Amino acid sequence: MYFLLSFNLLMLSLLNFNLSLIFLIKKLNFLFEWLIYMKDFYMIKLIYYFDWMSFMFMSTIFLISSMVILYSINYMNNDYNINRFMMLIMIFVFSMIIMIISMNLIVILLGWDGLGLSSYCLVIYYQNKKSYNSGMITVLMNRIGDLFILISISLLMKNYSWNLMFLNNLNYMLMFFIFIASITKSSQIPFSTWLPLAMSAPTPVSSLVHSSTLVTAGIYLMIRLNYLFSNNFMLFMMIISSLTMFFSGMSANFEFDLKKIIALSTLSQLGLMMFILSFKLPMISFFHLIMHAMFKSLLFLCSGMIIHNFFNNQDIRMISLNNNYMIFVNMVFFLSSLTLMGMPFLTGFYSKDFIIEMFNMKYNNYFMFFIMYMSMGLTVSYSLRLIYYLNLKILKNLNFLKFKFFNLMDYSILILIFMTIFFGSMMNWLMFNCLNYIYLPNFIKLMIFFFMFLGMFIGLILMKIFYLKNNFLIFIYKFNNMMFFLPLNFKKNKINYMKLISKMLLIQDFGWNEYFLLNKFLFILNLNNLFLLKNKFSIFNFMIFILYLFMMLMFLF
Repeated sequence: MYFLLSFNLLMLSLLNFNLSLIFLIKKLNFLFEWLIYMKDFYMIKLIYYFDWMSFMFMSTIFLISSMVILYSINYMNNDYNINRFMMLIMIFVFSMIIMIISMNLIVILLGWDGLGLSSYCLVIYYQNKKSYNSGMITVLMNRIGDLFILISISLLMKNYSWNLMFLNNLNYMLMFFIFIASITKSSQIPFSTWLPLAMSAPTPVSSLVHSSTLVTAGIYLMIRLNYLFSNNFMLFMMIISSLTMFFSGMSANFEFDLKKIIALSTLSQLGLMMFILSFKLPMISFFHLIMHAMFKSLLFLCSGMIIHNFFNNQDIRMISLNNNYMIFVNMVFFLSSLTLMGMPFLTGFYSKDFIIEMFNMKYNNYFMFFIMYMSMGLTVSYSLRLIYYLNLKILKNLNFLKFKFFNLMDYSILILIFMTIFFGSMMNWLMFNCLNYIYLPNFIKLMIFFFMFLGMFIGLILMKIFYLKNNFLIFIYKFNNMMFFLPLNFKKNKINYMKLISKMLLIQDFGWNEYFLLNKFLFILNLNNLFLLKNKFSIFNFMIFILYLFMMLMFLF
């Protein structure tokens, strides 16, 4: 049954890809309206919008979900609840498709909430304490985005329509709400903590969720609504995305969990997509989104095989000599890592090189240049560090390996290998068939290669540092490993709620003026307390009281 499901999804992917090419070449757009309710001037419509972009994205999602289901047949073979797992994946894919084809904010919310709920169920699938904590953080951060979408729906009521494609501009409040909703889903700073934590889900889920579906939903929404955002707001978006790109690249260099490194790499690439989108270049951002989905899903599937064969061990310090024992999987992992780095003439090169060139054609300051190029260098650094740990580091516990050859997991990555090598050049010819005139000096054009070699050098240095030597190195390691202490901001603070509520009730009973004016006045009139004014805090209170009294007199007269 699952073979048939995988095959049908693959056929749907091919159908959508053909439709995308037809729509792209003939420049077609289809709009379907379904009137649900109408009374007086108020009506509720469902609008489905089909163009080449939506078909291309659907084709990518169907292809990756097909490969993931084929992979899961073998990976989740001994799992008791495999039927529930497959149903959750299909609900997830269905929610994503609803979100893609709709331009109505109500229907987008349905798909958005479907993604949040099904991702929560998939993250807590293994039902242990770590999964529950990760799932709770994931769903609560995504609920912030849902809340902002709901507020946007209520604000759009004054336009008598929830159809975003009929709008010409947005006010700053609506821009802000839609942007916050997008960055919660796309895990930009300050909502970056949930993406590495969601790695407690099974590996097929990580491959599907964190390559082409859940995390790219926010980017896709911003690509669709790109024309509604002002230039000043785009500057704000550029700062957020560049910091995300840099922080996640730094954290990946200090991480030892295999899946978390790839998750932080996803975070870095999402920052890159949002970064180039802030320059009003939605086509290039979408191009990188599709390319990234191919090689990142391949990375996750290969990492799942490595973890599976090393007795579910995810620590890269305990995995080694893959080049001797898992030759095919190791070759594919190395190929997808090179694509992630932007190796020339692989899939990732066409989108990343295009992004860097278009970035250089714009007017930017030195800070943005530094952040952009350092992030590219850090990508090379953590990729080479990962390859070194998986292949070259000699290990002592080689007796505990197990290998399953000739399984379905190997077959599931064959199509994705082809896409990782050829899809970038193919789509580059199709999407950007008119020549873009890019004129850059040799120094700027070749600067990226200097930063790539710098990234290799940084990676080699970070591999050799022993962090337990002194407290300073331990602090540096913790600081970078925990994403600059960002997760600590979400810790529960100890507040005595009973005392707080009693204080609030007291102030409510008194009234603000009575509490602040009368109590302080009586305190000062008490002669015994005049001697306490030597205390600095009491003098400060006295000055505040005098200032408050003066303001009250000014308002009265």
